[in-house]
Amino acid sequence: MQEMVNIYLYGKKYSVPAELTIMCAMEYAGYQLVRGCGCRNGFCGACATIYRIKGQQELHSCLACQTKVEEGMYIATLPFFPLVKQVYDIETVKPTEQIMMQLYPEIYACVGCNACTKACTQELNVMQYIAYAQRGDFEACAEESFDCVMCGVCSSRCPAGISHPQVAMLARRLNGKYLAPKTAHLADRVQEIKDGTFEELLENLMQKPISEMKELYNNREIEK
Repeated sequence: MQEMVNIYLYGKKYSVPAELTIMCAMEYAGYQLVRGCGCRNGFCGACATIYRIKGQQELHSCLACQTKVEEGMYIATLPFFPLVKQVYDIETVKPTEQIMMQLYPEIYACVGCNACTKACTQELNVMQYIAYAQRGDFEACAEESFDCVMCGVCSSRCPAGISHPQVAMLARRLNGKYLAPKTAHLADRVQEIKDGTFEELLENLMQKPISEMKELYNNREIEK
């Protein structure tokens, strides 16, 4: 027999199999997920969730597709958080400290509470990458925030109203365009794609059965 646990979805009690993730448990309980459900594998950040275990004070955050249910889990999803998203032209902005002051001045109101880091579903040091952004160290900010899935949970806990994922995105774009070393082989490969070099190969692949495609993938030659 399956082990069952009692969980609460938006305050309503359900009994679900203990091996399910929160997302699968919601579907088991009869919820049809039309929002807050994307890649189902922890990459898109669409299923941001907060929960508390009955009898405990701590509020937890997670991605519903990755986190298994627990007995007495009170769950509420956060499929969208209204981040501040400034409009800019990456071709004209420059990697200076002033660009952050211009576009995201709220980062300088950070009170150092570290609530963003504690809330991060990816366990990133969010407060640290905001500190890098404050002093214009976009390379470090890009590296520290690289695994951000932009779920918005960090911003939902911020008393200063910082849109951490958008700040990190700007830093990564600035780093990629202006600071990171150029890769000649990547530029050559992009040009080959534009020239149609691989079109015949791709057409042939599309005609093959899935089993043969898997075999080709598993035995492919990997460039060093």
